[in-house]
Amino acid sequence: MQDIEKYDKNLVVETTITEPDLVWFNVRELPFELHGLLYDEEMGCFTRMPQKVAEGVSAALSGSLNRCTAGGRVRFRTNSSFIGIKAVMQNAANMPHITLAGQSGFDLYRVEKTGFDTFYRTFMPIRGMKEGYSSGHYTGGVDTDYTINFPLYDGVKELYIALKKGSRLGAPTPYLNVAPVVYYGSSITQGGCASRPGNAYQAIITRETNVDHVNLGFSGSAKGEPAMAEYIKGLDMSVFVYDYDHNCNGAAHLKETHHPFYRIIREAHPDLPIIMITSSAILLKEQEFAARREVILESYKQALEEGDKNVYLIDGKELFGGDNWDACTVDGVHPNDLGFYRMAKRIGRDVQAILNKAAK
Repeated sequence: MQDIEKYDKNLVVETTITEPDLVWFNVRELPFELHGLLYDEEMGCFTRMPQKVAEGVSAALSGSLNRCTAGGRVRFRTNSSFIGIKAVMQNAANMPHITLAGQSGFDLYRVEKTGFDTFYRTFMPIRGMKEGYSSGHYTGGVDTDYTINFPLYDGVKELYIALKKGSRLGAPTPYLNVAPVVYYGSSITQGGCASRPGNAYQAIITRETNVDHVNLGFSGSAKGEPAMAEYIKGLDMSVFVYDYDHNCNGAAHLKETHHPFYRIIREAHPDLPIIMITSSAILLKEQEFAARREVILESYKQALEEGDKNVYLIDGKELFGGDNWDACTVDGVHPNDLGFYRMAKRIGRDVQAILNKAAK
């Protein structure tokens, strides 16, 4: 039904902001804090890694995926009774297995009385948009920290935030003084197919640990390239999590890349906690992924034999385990919100334990 909005006002998406007395700000300027993204002045857009590095990894990354803003966040503190956004974007074709809100939307969190970031509203994108959109929400004037999550797939050229004239604006309460957790992997790592950005598993873990993260998930294009490992080894990180077997061309390719990828990171960071993850899809496609799982198990065992005491393994069978495990994906591979929640709980358990250990 094309005109469902006529009958359900809760599904109406406003296409313009009419709230008076607004002041607009560019999120690239202080006191806004940007996380998980860089800004490429030459290309005029946000990226997840330097474009020159992406060009050295693959055409897929340099051509489009580096400009997908998965994991990007802007944080700030305000008492404004209204928060609006204007996103100047490079809109991609709609994918059938992910919501438009997940692919192209921004969602808003704020710190509630519990002290944790809590979902507040989605800045809902518009069907058929070509160069971005505007959206806004009333907040009740609560003076608190806010986080806006960037889209999981679309590229963003600029993001502007509107606040009521005369309202306070300041820097947010910082994350814990710990280096970010870095995640590398496939479309699952990128966030496909969460219904909105804040439901990607890394975003959930960050909210529960209060530790920053960097999302280096690249749909169909995480091949364990040495150039990618060389880039990641130069990052400041508290934990490194990698899970890319979905994108490998079979177990042989995974065997050629998985342990060498680990070795590049380990040689640069002798004490860095590294978490290896086997595919979650093994529950639904046991035969297809069993050989890949064995490769990662062997890589993990080899690390232990080499004397590594700071390497961890998460079996993909545990990620969707429990009741209704078959309800955790959209298509047998990509998690839905339930799947990402369960991934966050299982992976987050190890991340939190590692962070707690380091804090002692």
